[in-house]
Amino acid sequence: MMFEGVRLTHPDRVLYPEDGITKLDLLRYYAAVGGWAVPHLAGRPLTLVRCPDGQGKPCFYQKHLGKGAPEAIGHVDIAEDGETVAYPVIENLAGLIGLVQMSVIEIHPSGATAENRDTPDRTTFDLDPDEGLAWERVTEAAVDIREALRAIGLESFAKTTGGKGLHVVVPLQPRLGWDEVKAFTKWVADQFVAQSPERFTANMAKRARRGRIYIDYLRNSRGATAIGAYSPRARPNAPVSIPLFWEEVEKSVRPEGFTVVTVPQRLAALGKNPWAEIGKLHQSISAAVRRRVGA
Repeated sequence: MMFEGVRLTHPDRVLYPEDGITKLDLLRYYAAVGGWAVPHLAGRPLTLVRCPDGQGKPCFYQKHLGKGAPEAIGHVDIAEDGETVAYPVIENLAGLIGLVQMSVIEIHPSGATAENRDTPDRTTFDLDPDEGLAWERVTEAAVDIREALRAIGLESFAKTTGGKGLHVVVPLQPRLGWDEVKAFTKWVADQFVAQSPERFTANMAKRARRGRIYIDYLRNSRGATAIGAYSPRARPNAPVSIPLFWEEVEKSVRPEGFTVVTVPQRLAALGKNPWAEIGKLHQSISAAVRRRVGA
């Protein structure tokens, strides 16, 4: 069958066995949410998680665009380890459908666009709680980070990760390099750890996370990615990384209800877009803050 000029083969192939969600179902999901998802996924180098035999069977990460990809999927050439490699890039709904054809379940965009690869325009604080921590601990942490960022002149946006955590995403003017942006996010994480060591850690070691929330600032390194807004995850029940209103975070709205099945219904019922302003803010990390960071 054809959709948006892309041929979908094996539409009945099951991608989520426990839920019976097929490639065609995933196509229909993107047809419903494409207008919301494309602005956050398009024009950026992508890392993909492909699951040819569906979730629960072996899946693999793919950074480089191989031969035989649908024409709707473009590429950007990036120098890497002494050679030039092609990273996948999409521009529209057809590109998303092309990813479905490749049995891609997860889409992880770069924090920089393909056009400005060396100057990120989004930075992400990934809040990853230890097993068993109450969800309210995570939402409180996200709100605390929002307020700390506001105090230095930066607005931020929240989304679920499709797992047990939250992302706090800060749009930026693409003026600073990766090293400067990473230094800033590390500084913010370190401030929270210093003030509340019983609540937070910036150490990725599992033993350091016991009873704490790991603030992962390494998502902001060159070549690193974070799960994209509206991307499903390769996990049971087809959870989705979904943008939230801050009011929802403050009310500790739980993430389990946001799935490939339910998200189209949510978006159809929303009166406005929780991330409507993310591409309109013209904000930067100030010179004063950069001096404090030492970047």
